Amino acid sequence: MSDVKVDNAEPRYEAVVVGGGAAGLGGALVLARARRSVLVIDAGQPRNAPASGIHAYPGHEGVPPAEFLARARREAAGYGARFADGTVVAAERLAEGGFRLRLDDGSSVLADRLLVTTGLVDELPELEGLRERWGRDVLHCPYCHGWEVRDQPIGVLGTGPLAVEQALLWRQWSADVTLFRHTAPEPDAEQRERLAARGIAVVDGPVVGLAVRDDRLDGVTLADGRTMPARALAVAPHFAARGALLAGLGLTPEPQEMGGHVVGSRIAADPTGATEVPGVWVAGNVTQLGEQVIGSAAAGVRAAAVINHDLVAADTRRAVAAARAGSVEAR
Repeated sequence: MSDVKVDNAEPRYEAVVVGGGAAGLGGALVLARARRSVLVIDAGQPRNAPASGIHAYPGHEGVPPAEFLARARREAAGYGARFADGTVVAAERLAEGGFRLRLDDGSSVLADRLLVTTGLVDELPELEGLRERWGRDVLHCPYCHGWEVRDQPIGVLGTGPLAVEQALLWRQWSADVTLFRHTAPEPDAEQRERLAARGIAVVDGPVVGLAVRDDRLDGVTLADGRTMPARALAVAPHFAARGALLAGLGLTPEPQEMGGHVVGSRIAADPTGATEVPGVWVAGNVTQLGEQVIGSAAAGVRAAAVINHDLVAADTRRAVAAARAGSVEAR
């Protein structure tokens, strides 16, 4: 990782936020209210775009994601935050301090501090039609979508060793839950006993497709030709952190485990969002895979406050140095 020279023609901000979701906008709001120069760079591809509303966020229950983001952008802009459409493709450390961010349109900006809130990518199983229904009736989080499919036939697509626990969790929202084993391991005797006690059926064999009627999921089609009823299908994706832009700073995603099994990747950080690279913070799903909208917003707010404290310390060091230099010159 080599330092690069500063081109004085490039705009410079005290803080650049990469990613305009709940975490990024929470951070931008706090930094702008702290009278910092802030730029938010966002590609306009929110992870929750297919969802009809956000949930478990008091005061914002059921608000459509696009409406929530538009409102949050207006709030941050009202305090002076600026916005740029685009994707950051690389980040470099500057010899003079701070960072250069290169965007996909060829432009670049400079930042004293970075807050990266780029989220994650849901890597879904290879199954025809799954992606098209993602966030609508193909779901992963019962706390986000369980109420909306309560008491309906819910299928759970088994893709790993946590499939049994996933089925038992979804049972809270419906008495009609079926575990389609698909590629998941065979449940052992104790697991089958727990599933049976909760009235959860287990269907062996791979799933090959989805049955859709009137643009709604109607069932799950098996390799043997059977179609089993399902109005919602729970799927556990692989959660891959969007952290490629940080590679130039020496930060790469690390595996994230749940119950001893790898479920995705994350950029490591301390509880404030600070990474091992000075001047770089992360917040939201890029570092906490299971964070919901409210948690991501809170993480962005928390990281922004720490970033401002760091900038205050730097401002003070410069002021002290200037005062000392002035005292020497006065002599």
